[in-house]
Amino acid sequence: MSPLGELALMLRDGLVTDRDVIEGYRHDKALWAPGGWPLAVARPSSTADVQALARWATKHRIALVPRGAGTGVAGGATAIDGCVVVSFERMNRILAIDEAAMVAVVQPGVLNGELKAAAHERELWYPPDPSSYAISTIGGNVATNAGGLCCVKYGVTSDYVLGLEAVLADGTALRTGGRSRKDVAGYDLTRLLVGSEGTLALITEITLRLRRRRPPATTLVATFGSLEASGRAVAAIVRSVDASMLEIMDRAAIRAVERFRPLDLDTEAAAMLIAQSDAPGAAELSCMQAACEAAGGTVIATTEDEGEGQMLLTARRLALTALEQLGTVLVDDVSVPLPQLPEMFRRIEAIVAANQTTVATVAHAGDGNLHPLVVFDRNDAAAEARAVAAFNEVMTQALDLGGTITGEHGVGTLKRGLLTRQLGAASLALHHRIKGAFDPDGILNPGKVIAPVTCGVGGVGSVDTES
Repeated sequence: MSPLGELALMLRDGLVTDRDVIEGYRHDKALWAPGGWPLAVARPSSTADVQALARWATKHRIALVPRGAGTGVAGGATAIDGCVVVSFERMNRILAIDEAAMVAVVQPGVLNGELKAAAHERELWYPPDPSSYAISTIGGNVATNAGGLCCVKYGVTSDYVLGLEAVLADGTALRTGGRSRKDVAGYDLTRLLVGSEGTLALITEITLRLRRRRPPATTLVATFGSLEASGRAVAAIVRSVDASMLEIMDRAAIRAVERFRPLDLDTEAAAMLIAQSDAPGAAELSCMQAACEAAGGTVIATTEDEGEGQMLLTARRLALTALEQLGTVLVDDVSVPLPQLPEMFRRIEAIVAANQTTVATVAHAGDGNLHPLVVFDRNDAAAEARAVAAFNEVMTQALDLGGTITGEHGVGTLKRGLLTRQLGAASLALHHRIKGAFDPDGILNPGKVIAPVTCGVGGVGSVDTES
Protein backbone atom coordinates (compact mmCIF):
# COMPACT_ATOMS: atom_id res chain seq x y z
CA MET A 1 0.00 0.00 0.00
CA SER A 2 1.22 3.49 -0.80
CA PRO A 3 2.04 5.94 2.01
CA LEU A 4 -1.00 8.07 1.14
CA GLY A 5 -3.15 4.96 1.10
CA GLU A 6 -2.05 4.21 4.66
CA LEU A 7 -2.79 7.78 5.74
CA ALA A 8 -6.23 7.71 4.11
CA LEU A 9 -7.14 4.66 6.20
CA MET A 10 -6.10 6.48 9.37
CA LEU A 11 -7.78 9.84 8.71
CA ARG A 12 -10.61 8.83 6.32
CA ASP A 13 -12.45 12.06 5.42
CA GLY A 14 -9.69 14.01 7.17
CA LEU A 15 -7.36 13.63 4.18
CA VAL A 16 -7.64 15.81 1.08
CA THR A 17 -5.83 14.99 -2.15
CA ASP A 18 -7.91 17.04 -4.60
CA ARG A 19 -5.42 19.37 -6.31
CA ASP A 20 -7.89 22.25 -6.58
CA VAL A 21 -8.51 22.15 -2.82
CA ILE A 22 -4.81 21.75 -2.04
CA GLU A 23 -4.08 24.94 -3.98
CA GLY A 24 -5.70 26.95 -1.16
CA TYR A 25 -3.28 25.48 1.39
CA ARG A 26 0.02 26.13 -0.39
CA HIS A 27 0.58 29.63 0.99
CA ASP A 28 -0.08 31.74 4.02
CA LYS A 29 -0.48 35.51 3.50
CA ALA A 30 3.20 35.80 2.56
CA LEU A 31 2.28 35.18 -1.06
CA TRP A 32 5.74 36.24 -2.21
CA ALA A 33 7.29 33.21 -0.46
CA PRO A 34 7.59 30.31 -2.94
CA GLY A 35 5.00 27.62 -2.21
CA GLY A 36 5.51 23.98 -3.08
CA TRP A 37 2.96 21.31 -3.90
CA PRO A 38 1.88 19.13 -0.96
CA LEU A 39 1.03 15.48 -1.44
CA ALA A 40 -2.11 16.10 0.59
CA VAL A 41 -3.79 18.17 3.28
CA ALA A 42 -4.52 16.41 6.58
CA ARG A 43 -7.35 17.68 8.78
CA PRO A 44 -6.98 15.90 12.12
CA SER A 45 -9.88 15.97 14.58
CA SER A 46 -8.04 14.90 17.73
CA THR A 47 -4.67 14.55 19.40
CA ALA A 48 -4.82 10.84 18.55
CA ASP A 49 -5.14 11.74 14.86
CA VAL A 50 -2.08 14.01 15.12
CA GLN A 51 -0.11 11.26 16.84
CA ALA A 52 -0.96 8.80 14.08
CA LEU A 53 -0.04 11.36 11.46
CA ALA A 54 3.33 12.05 13.10
CA ARG A 55 4.17 8.34 13.36
CA TRP A 56 3.24 7.89 9.71
CA ALA A 57 5.37 10.88 8.65
CA THR A 58 8.36 9.61 10.63
CA LYS A 59 8.00 6.14 9.13
CA HIS A 60 7.99 7.51 5.57
CA ARG A 61 10.15 10.58 6.24
CA ILE A 62 7.57 12.95 4.84
CA ALA A 63 7.49 16.58 5.95
CA LEU A 64 4.56 17.97 7.96
CA VAL A 65 3.74 21.67 7.59
CA PRO A 66 1.32 22.82 10.33
CA ARG A 67 -1.27 25.45 9.48
CA GLY A 68 -3.78 27.48 11.44
CA ALA A 69 -5.83 29.95 9.40
CA GLY A 70 -3.02 30.91 7.02
CA THR A 71 -2.88 34.52 8.22
CA GLY A 72 0.89 34.56 8.86
CA VAL A 73 2.97 36.99 6.84
CA ALA A 74 6.46 35.45 7.11
CA GLY A 75 5.95 32.25 5.13
CA GLY A 76 5.83 30.07 8.24
CA ALA A 77 2.91 28.00 6.91
CA THR A 78 4.08 27.89 3.30
CA ALA A 79 4.03 24.35 1.88
CA ILE A 80 7.03 22.59 0.36
CA ASP A 81 7.03 19.98 -2.39
CA GLY A 82 6.14 16.52 -1.18
CA CYS A 83 4.90 17.56 2.27
CA VAL A 84 1.57 17.04 3.98
CA VAL A 85 -0.03 20.24 5.24
CA VAL A 86 -1.57 19.69 8.68
CA SER A 87 -4.58 21.97 8.96
CA PHE A 88 -6.03 22.31 12.46
CA GLU A 89 -9.34 23.71 11.23
CA ARG A 90 -11.30 20.77 12.72
CA MET A 91 -9.64 21.08 16.13
CA ASN A 92 -11.54 24.26 16.88
CA ARG A 93 -13.22 23.79 20.25
CA ILE A 94 -12.99 25.82 23.43
CA LEU A 95 -12.66 22.90 25.84
CA ALA A 96 -13.08 24.81 29.10
CA ILE A 97 -13.22 28.25 30.66
CA ASP A 98 -12.55 28.11 34.39
CA GLU A 99 -13.93 31.37 35.74
CA ALA A 100 -12.53 30.86 39.23
CA ALA A 101 -9.00 30.15 38.04
CA MET A 102 -9.35 32.60 35.11
CA VAL A 103 -8.04 29.98 32.69
CA ALA A 104 -9.17 28.77 29.26
CA VAL A 105 -8.28 25.48 27.58
CA VAL A 106 -8.60 25.51 23.80
CA GLN A 107 -7.71 23.52 20.72
CA PRO A 108 -5.32 25.19 18.26
CA GLY A 109 -7.97 25.92 15.61
CA VAL A 110 -10.00 28.24 17.86
CA LEU A 111 -10.03 31.78 16.50
CA ASN A 112 -8.59 34.48 18.71
CA GLY A 113 -11.79 36.49 18.32
CA GLU A 114 -13.93 33.52 19.35
CA LEU A 115 -11.99 33.13 22.57
CA LYS A 116 -12.26 36.86 23.26
CA ALA A 117 -16.05 36.69 22.83
CA ALA A 118 -16.42 33.63 25.05
CA ALA A 119 -14.26 35.21 27.76
CA HIS A 120 -16.18 38.50 27.49
CA GLU A 121 -19.47 36.69 28.26
CA ARG A 122 -17.93 35.64 31.59
CA GLU A 123 -16.57 39.10 32.47
CA LEU A 124 -13.08 37.92 31.48
CA TRP A 125 -10.60 38.99 28.82
CA TYR A 126 -7.93 37.43 26.62
CA PRO A 127 -5.59 40.37 25.84
CA PRO A 128 -3.33 39.38 22.87
CA ASP A 129 -4.93 41.05 19.85
CA PRO A 130 -3.03 40.88 16.57
CA SER A 131 -4.64 42.90 13.79
CA SER A 132 -5.92 39.60 12.39
CA TYR A 133 -7.53 38.57 15.71
CA ALA A 134 -10.92 37.99 14.08
CA ILE A 135 -9.54 35.42 11.64
CA SER A 136 -6.27 34.12 13.13
CA THR A 137 -6.12 31.01 15.31
CA ILE A 138 -4.79 30.63 18.81
CA GLY A 139 -2.52 27.85 17.53
CA GLY A 140 -1.05 30.19 14.93
CA ASN A 141 -0.69 32.95 17.52
CA VAL A 142 1.19 30.56 19.80
CA ALA A 143 3.40 29.36 16.93
CA THR A 144 4.66 32.89 16.28
CA ASN A 145 4.23 34.33 19.78
CA ALA A 146 1.90 36.95 18.32
CA GLY A 147 1.52 40.35 19.94
CA GLY A 148 -0.95 43.01 18.94
CA LEU A 149 -2.17 46.48 19.61
CA CYS A 150 -2.47 46.32 23.40
CA CYS A 151 0.70 44.33 24.11
CA VAL A 152 2.51 47.55 25.11
CA LYS A 153 0.73 47.25 28.47
CA TYR A 154 -0.62 43.72 28.61
CA GLY A 155 2.06 41.61 26.95
CA VAL A 156 2.22 39.07 24.12
CA THR A 157 0.95 35.53 23.66
CA SER A 158 3.74 33.89 25.68
CA ASP A 159 2.66 35.92 28.72
CA TYR A 160 -0.67 34.07 28.66
CA VAL A 161 0.29 30.48 27.78
CA LEU A 162 0.35 28.41 30.97
CA GLY A 163 0.61 24.99 29.40
CA LEU A 164 0.55 23.01 26.19
CA GLU A 165 -0.21 19.58 24.84
CA ALA A 166 2.00 18.88 21.85
CA VAL A 167 2.86 15.93 19.65
CA LEU A 168 6.51 15.23 18.89
CA ALA A 169 7.80 14.02 15.55
CA ASP A 170 7.74 10.38 16.70
CA GLY A 171 4.09 10.63 17.76
CA THR A 172 4.71 11.05 21.50
CA ALA A 173 2.14 13.32 23.19
CA LEU A 174 3.85 15.76 25.55
CA ARG A 175 2.27 17.96 28.24
CA THR A 176 4.06 21.05 29.49
CA GLY A 177 3.02 23.42 32.25
CA GLY A 178 -0.55 23.38 33.53
CA ARG A 179 -3.06 25.68 35.19
CA SER A 180 -0.74 27.05 37.89
CA ARG A 181 0.32 30.68 37.57
CA LYS A 182 3.80 29.84 38.89
CA ASP A 183 5.76 26.73 37.94
CA VAL A 184 9.54 26.33 37.83
CA ALA A 185 9.71 22.53 37.82
CA GLY A 186 12.33 21.66 35.21
CA TYR A 187 13.16 23.53 32.02
CA ASP A 188 10.43 25.81 30.68
CA LEU A 189 9.41 23.74 27.68
CA THR A 190 6.21 25.75 27.31
CA ARG A 191 8.17 28.92 26.57
CA LEU A 192 10.46 26.99 24.25
CA LEU A 193 7.55 25.77 22.13
CA VAL A 194 5.78 29.15 22.01
CA GLY A 195 7.22 30.97 19.00
CA SER A 196 8.87 27.85 17.53
CA GLU A 197 6.70 28.07 14.38
CA GLY A 198 5.81 24.38 14.29
CA THR A 199 9.43 23.29 13.91
CA LEU A 200 9.69 21.42 17.23
CA ALA A 201 6.23 19.91 17.82
CA LEU A 202 2.60 20.01 16.71
CA ILE A 203 0.54 21.84 19.34
CA THR A 204 -2.82 20.19 20.00
CA GLU A 205 -4.11 21.92 23.16
CA ILE A 206 -3.37 25.24 24.82
CA THR A 207 -4.03 26.36 28.41
CA LEU A 208 -4.28 30.14 28.64
CA ARG A 209 -4.37 32.69 31.41
CA LEU A 210 -7.26 35.14 31.28
CA ARG A 211 -7.67 38.53 32.96
CA ARG A 212 -10.62 40.36 34.41
CA ARG A 213 -12.43 42.31 31.74
CA ARG A 214 -10.78 45.70 31.53
CA PRO A 215 -12.67 48.98 31.79
CA PRO A 216 -13.46 50.95 28.62
CA ALA A 217 -10.47 52.83 27.27
CA THR A 218 -10.16 56.49 26.39
CA THR A 219 -8.85 57.01 22.84
CA LEU A 220 -6.74 59.88 21.52
CA VAL A 221 -5.77 60.56 17.91
CA ALA A 222 -3.03 63.02 17.00
CA THR A 223 -1.32 63.96 13.73
CA PHE A 224 2.27 65.05 13.18
CA GLY A 225 4.36 66.84 10.58
CA SER A 226 7.04 64.14 10.65
CA LEU A 227 7.42 60.49 11.59
CA GLU A 228 10.31 61.36 13.89
CA ALA A 229 8.06 63.75 15.82
CA SER A 230 5.49 61.01 16.38
CA GLY A 231 8.29 58.77 17.65
CA ARG A 232 9.40 61.45 20.10
CA ALA A 233 5.83 61.76 21.36
CA VAL A 234 5.63 58.01 21.95
CA ALA A 235 8.93 58.00 23.82
CA ALA A 236 7.67 60.80 26.07
CA ILE A 237 4.34 59.05 26.70
CA VAL A 238 6.02 55.78 27.66
CA ARG A 239 8.24 57.59 30.15
CA SER A 240 5.27 59.23 31.87
CA VAL A 241 2.22 56.91 31.71
CA ASP A 242 1.29 53.26 31.24
CA ALA A 243 -0.68 53.64 27.99
CA SER A 244 -2.65 50.59 26.86
CA MET A 245 -2.11 51.27 23.17
CA LEU A 246 0.27 53.41 21.08
CA GLU A 247 -0.09 52.85 17.33
CA ILE A 248 1.45 54.91 14.52
CA MET A 249 0.63 55.09 10.81
CA ASP A 250 2.73 57.02 8.31
CA ARG A 251 1.43 59.09 5.40
CA ALA A 252 1.64 56.25 2.87
CA ALA A 253 -0.43 53.99 5.14
CA ILE A 254 -2.96 56.75 5.87
CA ARG A 255 -3.46 57.47 2.18
CA ALA A 256 -3.78 53.78 1.26
CA VAL A 257 -6.49 53.27 3.88
CA GLU A 258 -8.34 56.42 2.85
CA ARG A 259 -8.39 55.25 -0.78
CA PHE A 260 -9.57 51.81 0.27
CA ARG A 261 -12.23 52.99 2.70
CA PRO A 262 -12.90 56.72 3.08
CA LEU A 263 -12.72 57.56 6.78
CA ASP A 264 -11.99 61.30 6.51
CA LEU A 265 -8.36 60.80 7.50
CA ASP A 266 -5.87 63.65 7.25
CA THR A 267 -3.94 62.50 4.18
CA GLU A 268 -1.51 65.42 4.44
CA ALA A 269 -0.28 64.37 7.88
CA ALA A 270 3.15 62.72 7.90
CA ALA A 271 2.08 60.47 10.77
CA MET A 272 -0.95 59.65 12.89
CA LEU A 273 -0.81 58.34 16.46
CA ILE A 274 -3.71 56.38 17.93
CA ALA A 275 -3.30 56.09 21.70
CA GLN A 276 -5.44 54.58 24.42
CA SER A 277 -5.51 54.63 28.20
CA ASP A 278 -7.68 52.37 30.33
CA ALA A 279 -6.63 53.95 33.62
CA PRO A 280 -9.37 55.64 35.66
CA GLY A 281 -9.66 59.40 35.52
CA ALA A 282 -8.24 61.85 33.02
CA ALA A 283 -4.63 62.08 34.21
CA GLU A 284 -3.14 59.69 31.65
CA LEU A 285 -5.08 61.25 28.79
CA SER A 286 -3.82 64.70 29.80
CA CYS A 287 -0.23 63.43 29.88
CA MET A 288 -0.58 61.85 26.44
CA GLN A 289 -2.09 65.00 24.99
CA ALA A 290 0.68 67.15 26.46
CA ALA A 291 3.37 64.81 25.09
CA CYS A 292 1.86 64.97 21.60
CA GLU A 293 1.67 68.75 21.63
CA ALA A 294 5.21 69.08 23.00
CA ALA A 295 6.45 66.98 20.08
CA GLY A 296 4.67 69.26 17.60
CA GLY A 297 1.57 67.14 17.13
CA THR A 298 -2.07 68.19 16.89
CA VAL A 299 -4.68 66.26 18.86
CA ILE A 300 -7.63 65.87 16.50
CA ALA A 301 -9.93 63.56 18.48
CA THR A 302 -10.51 62.13 21.94
CA THR A 303 -13.34 59.90 23.12
CA GLU A 304 -14.32 57.91 26.17
CA ASP A 305 -16.89 55.94 24.18
CA GLU A 306 -15.70 52.38 23.54
CA GLY A 307 -17.54 52.08 20.23
CA GLU A 308 -16.12 55.35 18.96
CA GLY A 309 -12.67 54.24 20.07
CA GLN A 310 -12.97 51.08 18.00
CA MET A 311 -14.06 53.15 15.01
CA LEU A 312 -10.95 55.30 15.38
CA LEU A 313 -8.87 52.10 15.33
CA THR A 314 -10.44 50.96 12.07
CA ALA A 315 -7.81 52.72 9.97
CA ARG A 316 -4.97 50.97 11.76
CA ARG A 317 -6.52 47.52 11.41
CA LEU A 318 -7.22 48.09 7.69
CA ALA A 319 -3.67 49.09 6.77
CA LEU A 320 -2.40 45.78 5.41
CA THR A 321 -5.63 45.00 3.55
CA ALA A 322 -5.59 48.47 1.97
CA LEU A 323 -2.00 48.11 0.80
CA GLU A 324 -2.66 44.68 -0.67
CA GLN A 325 -4.94 46.42 -3.17
CA LEU A 326 -1.88 48.23 -4.54
CA GLY A 327 0.37 45.22 -5.20
CA THR A 328 2.32 42.44 -3.53
CA VAL A 329 3.31 43.31 0.05
CA LEU A 330 6.44 42.26 1.93
CA VAL A 331 5.75 42.75 5.64
CA ASP A 332 8.72 43.71 7.78
CA ASP A 333 8.37 43.16 11.54
CA VAL A 334 11.40 44.77 13.12
CA SER A 335 11.63 45.93 16.71
CA VAL A 336 14.09 48.42 18.18
CA PRO A 337 14.79 49.81 21.66
CA LEU A 338 12.33 52.64 22.33
CA PRO A 339 14.94 55.43 22.39
CA GLN A 340 15.90 54.38 18.84
CA LEU A 341 12.34 54.63 17.47
CA PRO A 342 12.68 58.15 15.96
CA GLU A 343 16.01 57.18 14.35
CA MET A 344 14.50 53.99 12.91
CA PHE A 345 11.73 56.04 11.34
CA ARG A 346 14.37 58.32 9.81
CA ARG A 347 16.28 55.34 8.41
CA ILE A 348 13.15 53.84 6.88
CA GLU A 349 12.51 57.11 5.06
CA ALA A 350 16.10 57.01 3.77
CA ILE A 351 15.61 53.42 2.56
CA VAL A 352 12.49 54.47 0.65
CA ALA A 353 14.41 57.28 -1.07
CA ALA A 354 17.41 55.09 -1.88
CA ASN A 355 15.41 52.20 -3.32
CA GLN A 356 12.68 54.23 -5.02
CA THR A 357 10.00 51.91 -3.76
CA THR A 358 6.75 52.27 -1.83
CA VAL A 359 7.01 51.56 1.89
CA ALA A 360 4.10 52.28 4.22
CA THR A 361 4.90 52.00 7.91
CA VAL A 362 2.56 51.10 10.74
CA ALA A 363 3.88 50.44 14.21
CA HIS A 364 3.07 49.12 17.65
CA ALA A 365 5.12 52.11 18.63
CA GLY A 366 4.81 51.75 22.39
CA ASP A 367 7.12 48.74 22.40
CA GLY A 368 9.25 49.71 19.40
CA ASN A 369 7.72 47.17 16.99
CA LEU A 370 7.48 48.51 13.42
CA HIS A 371 5.85 47.03 10.34
CA PRO A 372 7.26 48.70 7.22
CA LEU A 373 5.07 47.31 4.42
CA VAL A 374 6.99 47.14 1.14
CA VAL A 375 4.65 47.26 -1.86
CA PHE A 376 5.67 46.29 -5.39
CA ASP A 377 4.44 44.98 -8.73
CA ARG A 378 5.22 41.27 -8.93
CA ASN A 379 5.30 41.51 -12.73
CA ASP A 380 8.09 44.09 -12.70
CA ALA A 381 11.43 42.35 -12.05
CA ALA A 382 13.28 45.59 -11.35
CA ALA A 383 10.60 46.75 -8.89
CA GLU A 384 10.72 43.37 -7.16
CA ALA A 385 14.49 43.58 -6.77
CA ARG A 386 14.24 47.07 -5.26
CA ALA A 387 11.50 45.89 -2.90
CA VAL A 388 13.51 42.91 -1.68
CA ALA A 389 16.53 45.17 -1.16
CA ALA A 390 14.40 47.58 0.90
CA PHE A 391 12.86 44.72 2.90
CA ASN A 392 16.28 43.36 3.84
CA GLU A 393 17.78 46.79 4.50
CA VAL A 394 15.03 47.57 7.02
CA MET A 395 16.07 44.47 9.00
CA THR A 396 19.75 45.37 8.70
CA GLN A 397 19.14 48.87 10.06
CA ALA A 398 17.07 47.49 12.95
CA LEU A 399 19.97 45.19 13.90
CA ASP A 400 22.39 48.11 13.70
CA LEU A 401 20.22 49.95 16.23
CA GLY A 402 20.27 47.02 18.66
CA GLY A 403 16.92 45.60 17.55
CA THR A 404 15.58 42.40 16.07
CA ILE A 405 14.48 41.18 12.64
CA THR A 406 11.11 40.03 14.00
CA GLY A 407 9.07 41.18 16.96
CA GLU A 408 5.90 39.11 16.58
CA HIS A 409 5.42 37.60 13.10
CA GLY A 410 8.17 35.00 13.30
CA VAL A 411 11.11 34.21 11.04
CA GLY A 412 9.31 31.85 8.65
CA THR A 413 11.21 31.71 5.39
CA LEU A 414 11.37 35.40 4.52
CA LYS A 415 13.65 36.50 7.36
CA ARG A 416 15.87 33.44 7.66
CA GLY A 417 18.72 35.03 5.73
CA LEU A 418 19.51 37.54 8.50
CA LEU A 419 18.98 35.19 11.43
CA THR A 420 22.64 34.17 11.58
CA ARG A 421 23.71 37.78 11.97
CA GLN A 422 21.29 38.39 14.81
CA LEU A 423 21.86 35.16 16.75
CA GLY A 424 25.55 34.54 16.17
CA ALA A 425 27.21 31.21 15.43
CA ALA A 426 27.08 29.75 18.95
CA SER A 427 23.38 30.48 19.44
CA LEU A 428 22.49 29.21 15.98
CA ALA A 429 24.40 25.98 16.60
CA LEU A 430 22.40 25.48 19.79
CA HIS A 431 19.18 26.07 17.84
CA HIS A 432 20.16 23.23 15.52
CA ARG A 433 20.88 20.94 18.46
CA ILE A 434 17.49 21.73 20.02
CA LYS A 435 15.80 21.10 16.69
CA GLY A 436 17.62 17.78 16.41
CA ALA A 437 16.53 16.72 19.90
CA PHE A 438 12.86 17.37 19.15
CA ASP A 439 12.83 16.40 15.48
CA PRO A 440 15.83 14.20 14.56
CA ASP A 441 14.60 13.46 11.04
CA GLY A 442 13.76 17.09 10.27
CA ILE A 443 10.16 16.42 9.26
CA LEU A 444 8.47 19.25 11.20
CA ASN A 445 8.03 22.39 9.11
CA PRO A 446 11.43 22.08 7.41
CA GLY A 447 13.00 25.24 6.03
CA LYS A 448 11.29 27.50 8.56
CA VAL A 449 13.24 29.55 11.12
CA ILE A 450 16.52 27.66 10.65
CA ALA A 451 18.07 25.16 8.22
CA PRO A 452 15.89 24.55 5.15
CA VAL A 453 15.50 20.84 4.58
CA THR A 454 13.58 19.27 1.73
CA CYS A 455 11.56 16.24 2.79
CA GLY A 456 9.42 13.90 0.76
CA VAL A 457 8.81 10.28 0.05
CA GLY A 458 12.26 8.73 -0.03
CA GLY A 459 14.15 10.92 2.40
CA VAL A 460 15.47 14.17 3.74
CA GLY A 461 17.50 16.48 1.55
CA SER A 462 20.37 18.86 2.16
CA VAL A 463 20.73 21.60 4.75
CA ASP A 464 21.30 25.24 3.84
CA THR A 465 24.67 26.27 5.30
CA GLU A 466 23.49 29.88 5.56
CA SER A 467 21.46 29.02 8.66
